[in-house]
Amino acid sequence: MPSTRLYAKGRVTGNQRGKRNVRVNTSLVQVEGVATKEEAQFYLGKRVAYVYTAQRPINGSKIRIIWGKVTRSHGNGGMVRAQFRQNLPAKSFGHSVRVMLYPSNI
Repeated sequence: MPSTRLYAKGRVTGNQRGKRNVRVNTSLVQVEGVATKEEAQFYLGKRVAYVYTAQRPINGSKIRIIWGKVTRSHGNGGMVRAQFRQNLPAKSFGHSVRVMLYPSNI
């Protein structure tokens, strides 16, 4: 039986920024298979999880999660902006995130 994922894969591409200023509270995420602004509208309001492993276990687990949500689209190429409860560290750039398919807008 094939596995059923409840999330879409995404990649953190950096922070929202201008020429000189970096807005570290807003991260840019490219969702896999999304190439236009119209396709990105589906993911607005969805939860985003950055899953990583740490050195020290807490309650027997080294896995940590930073939760966030998709706030709006960014540009015309299907990129979305996401705000996390804690700002993502710079080492997360290029790493994958999980864009959950809930809450549903349908």
